[in-house]
Amino acid sequence: MNLFGSTITQLERGLDYSATKGKTISQNIANIDTPNYKAKNVSFKEVFSDVQANSLKAYKTDQRHINFKSSTTHPGVFNYSNLRYRQDGNGVDMDKEQADLAANQIYYNAVVDRINGKFNTLQNVIKGGR
Repeated sequence: MNLFGSTITQLERGLDYSATKGKTISQNIANIDTPNYKAKNVSFKEVFSDVQANSLKAYKTDQRHINFKSSTTHPGVFNYSNLRYRQDGNGVDMDKEQADLAANQIYYNAVVDRINGKFNTLQNVIKGGR
């Protein structure tokens, strides 16, 4: 029995996206002084399309058919290969990373708040509204 439809699953995917984005931002900040390091970012569109592809139930009937699941380990993570902020080739802008980190934290807190609301509703129903 699915109490909330796919809401909890979609919120879980939102948390996965936020965690991946947080890890990527942390890597960028940790490598601020690494020469020739190229900043990474996470594309919500890529993560969303990967989730859609992985949720598709399909079977290959021929070896020549295209795989339905993505083979990447971190979907949606990409490098800014042509971006340089300093002479040593480093592509990390600390101000941008801090702003992205703050925006990601706000997004994460909003998703957690929605999940808490769903579970509080369920707890209220279990208690009988008392």
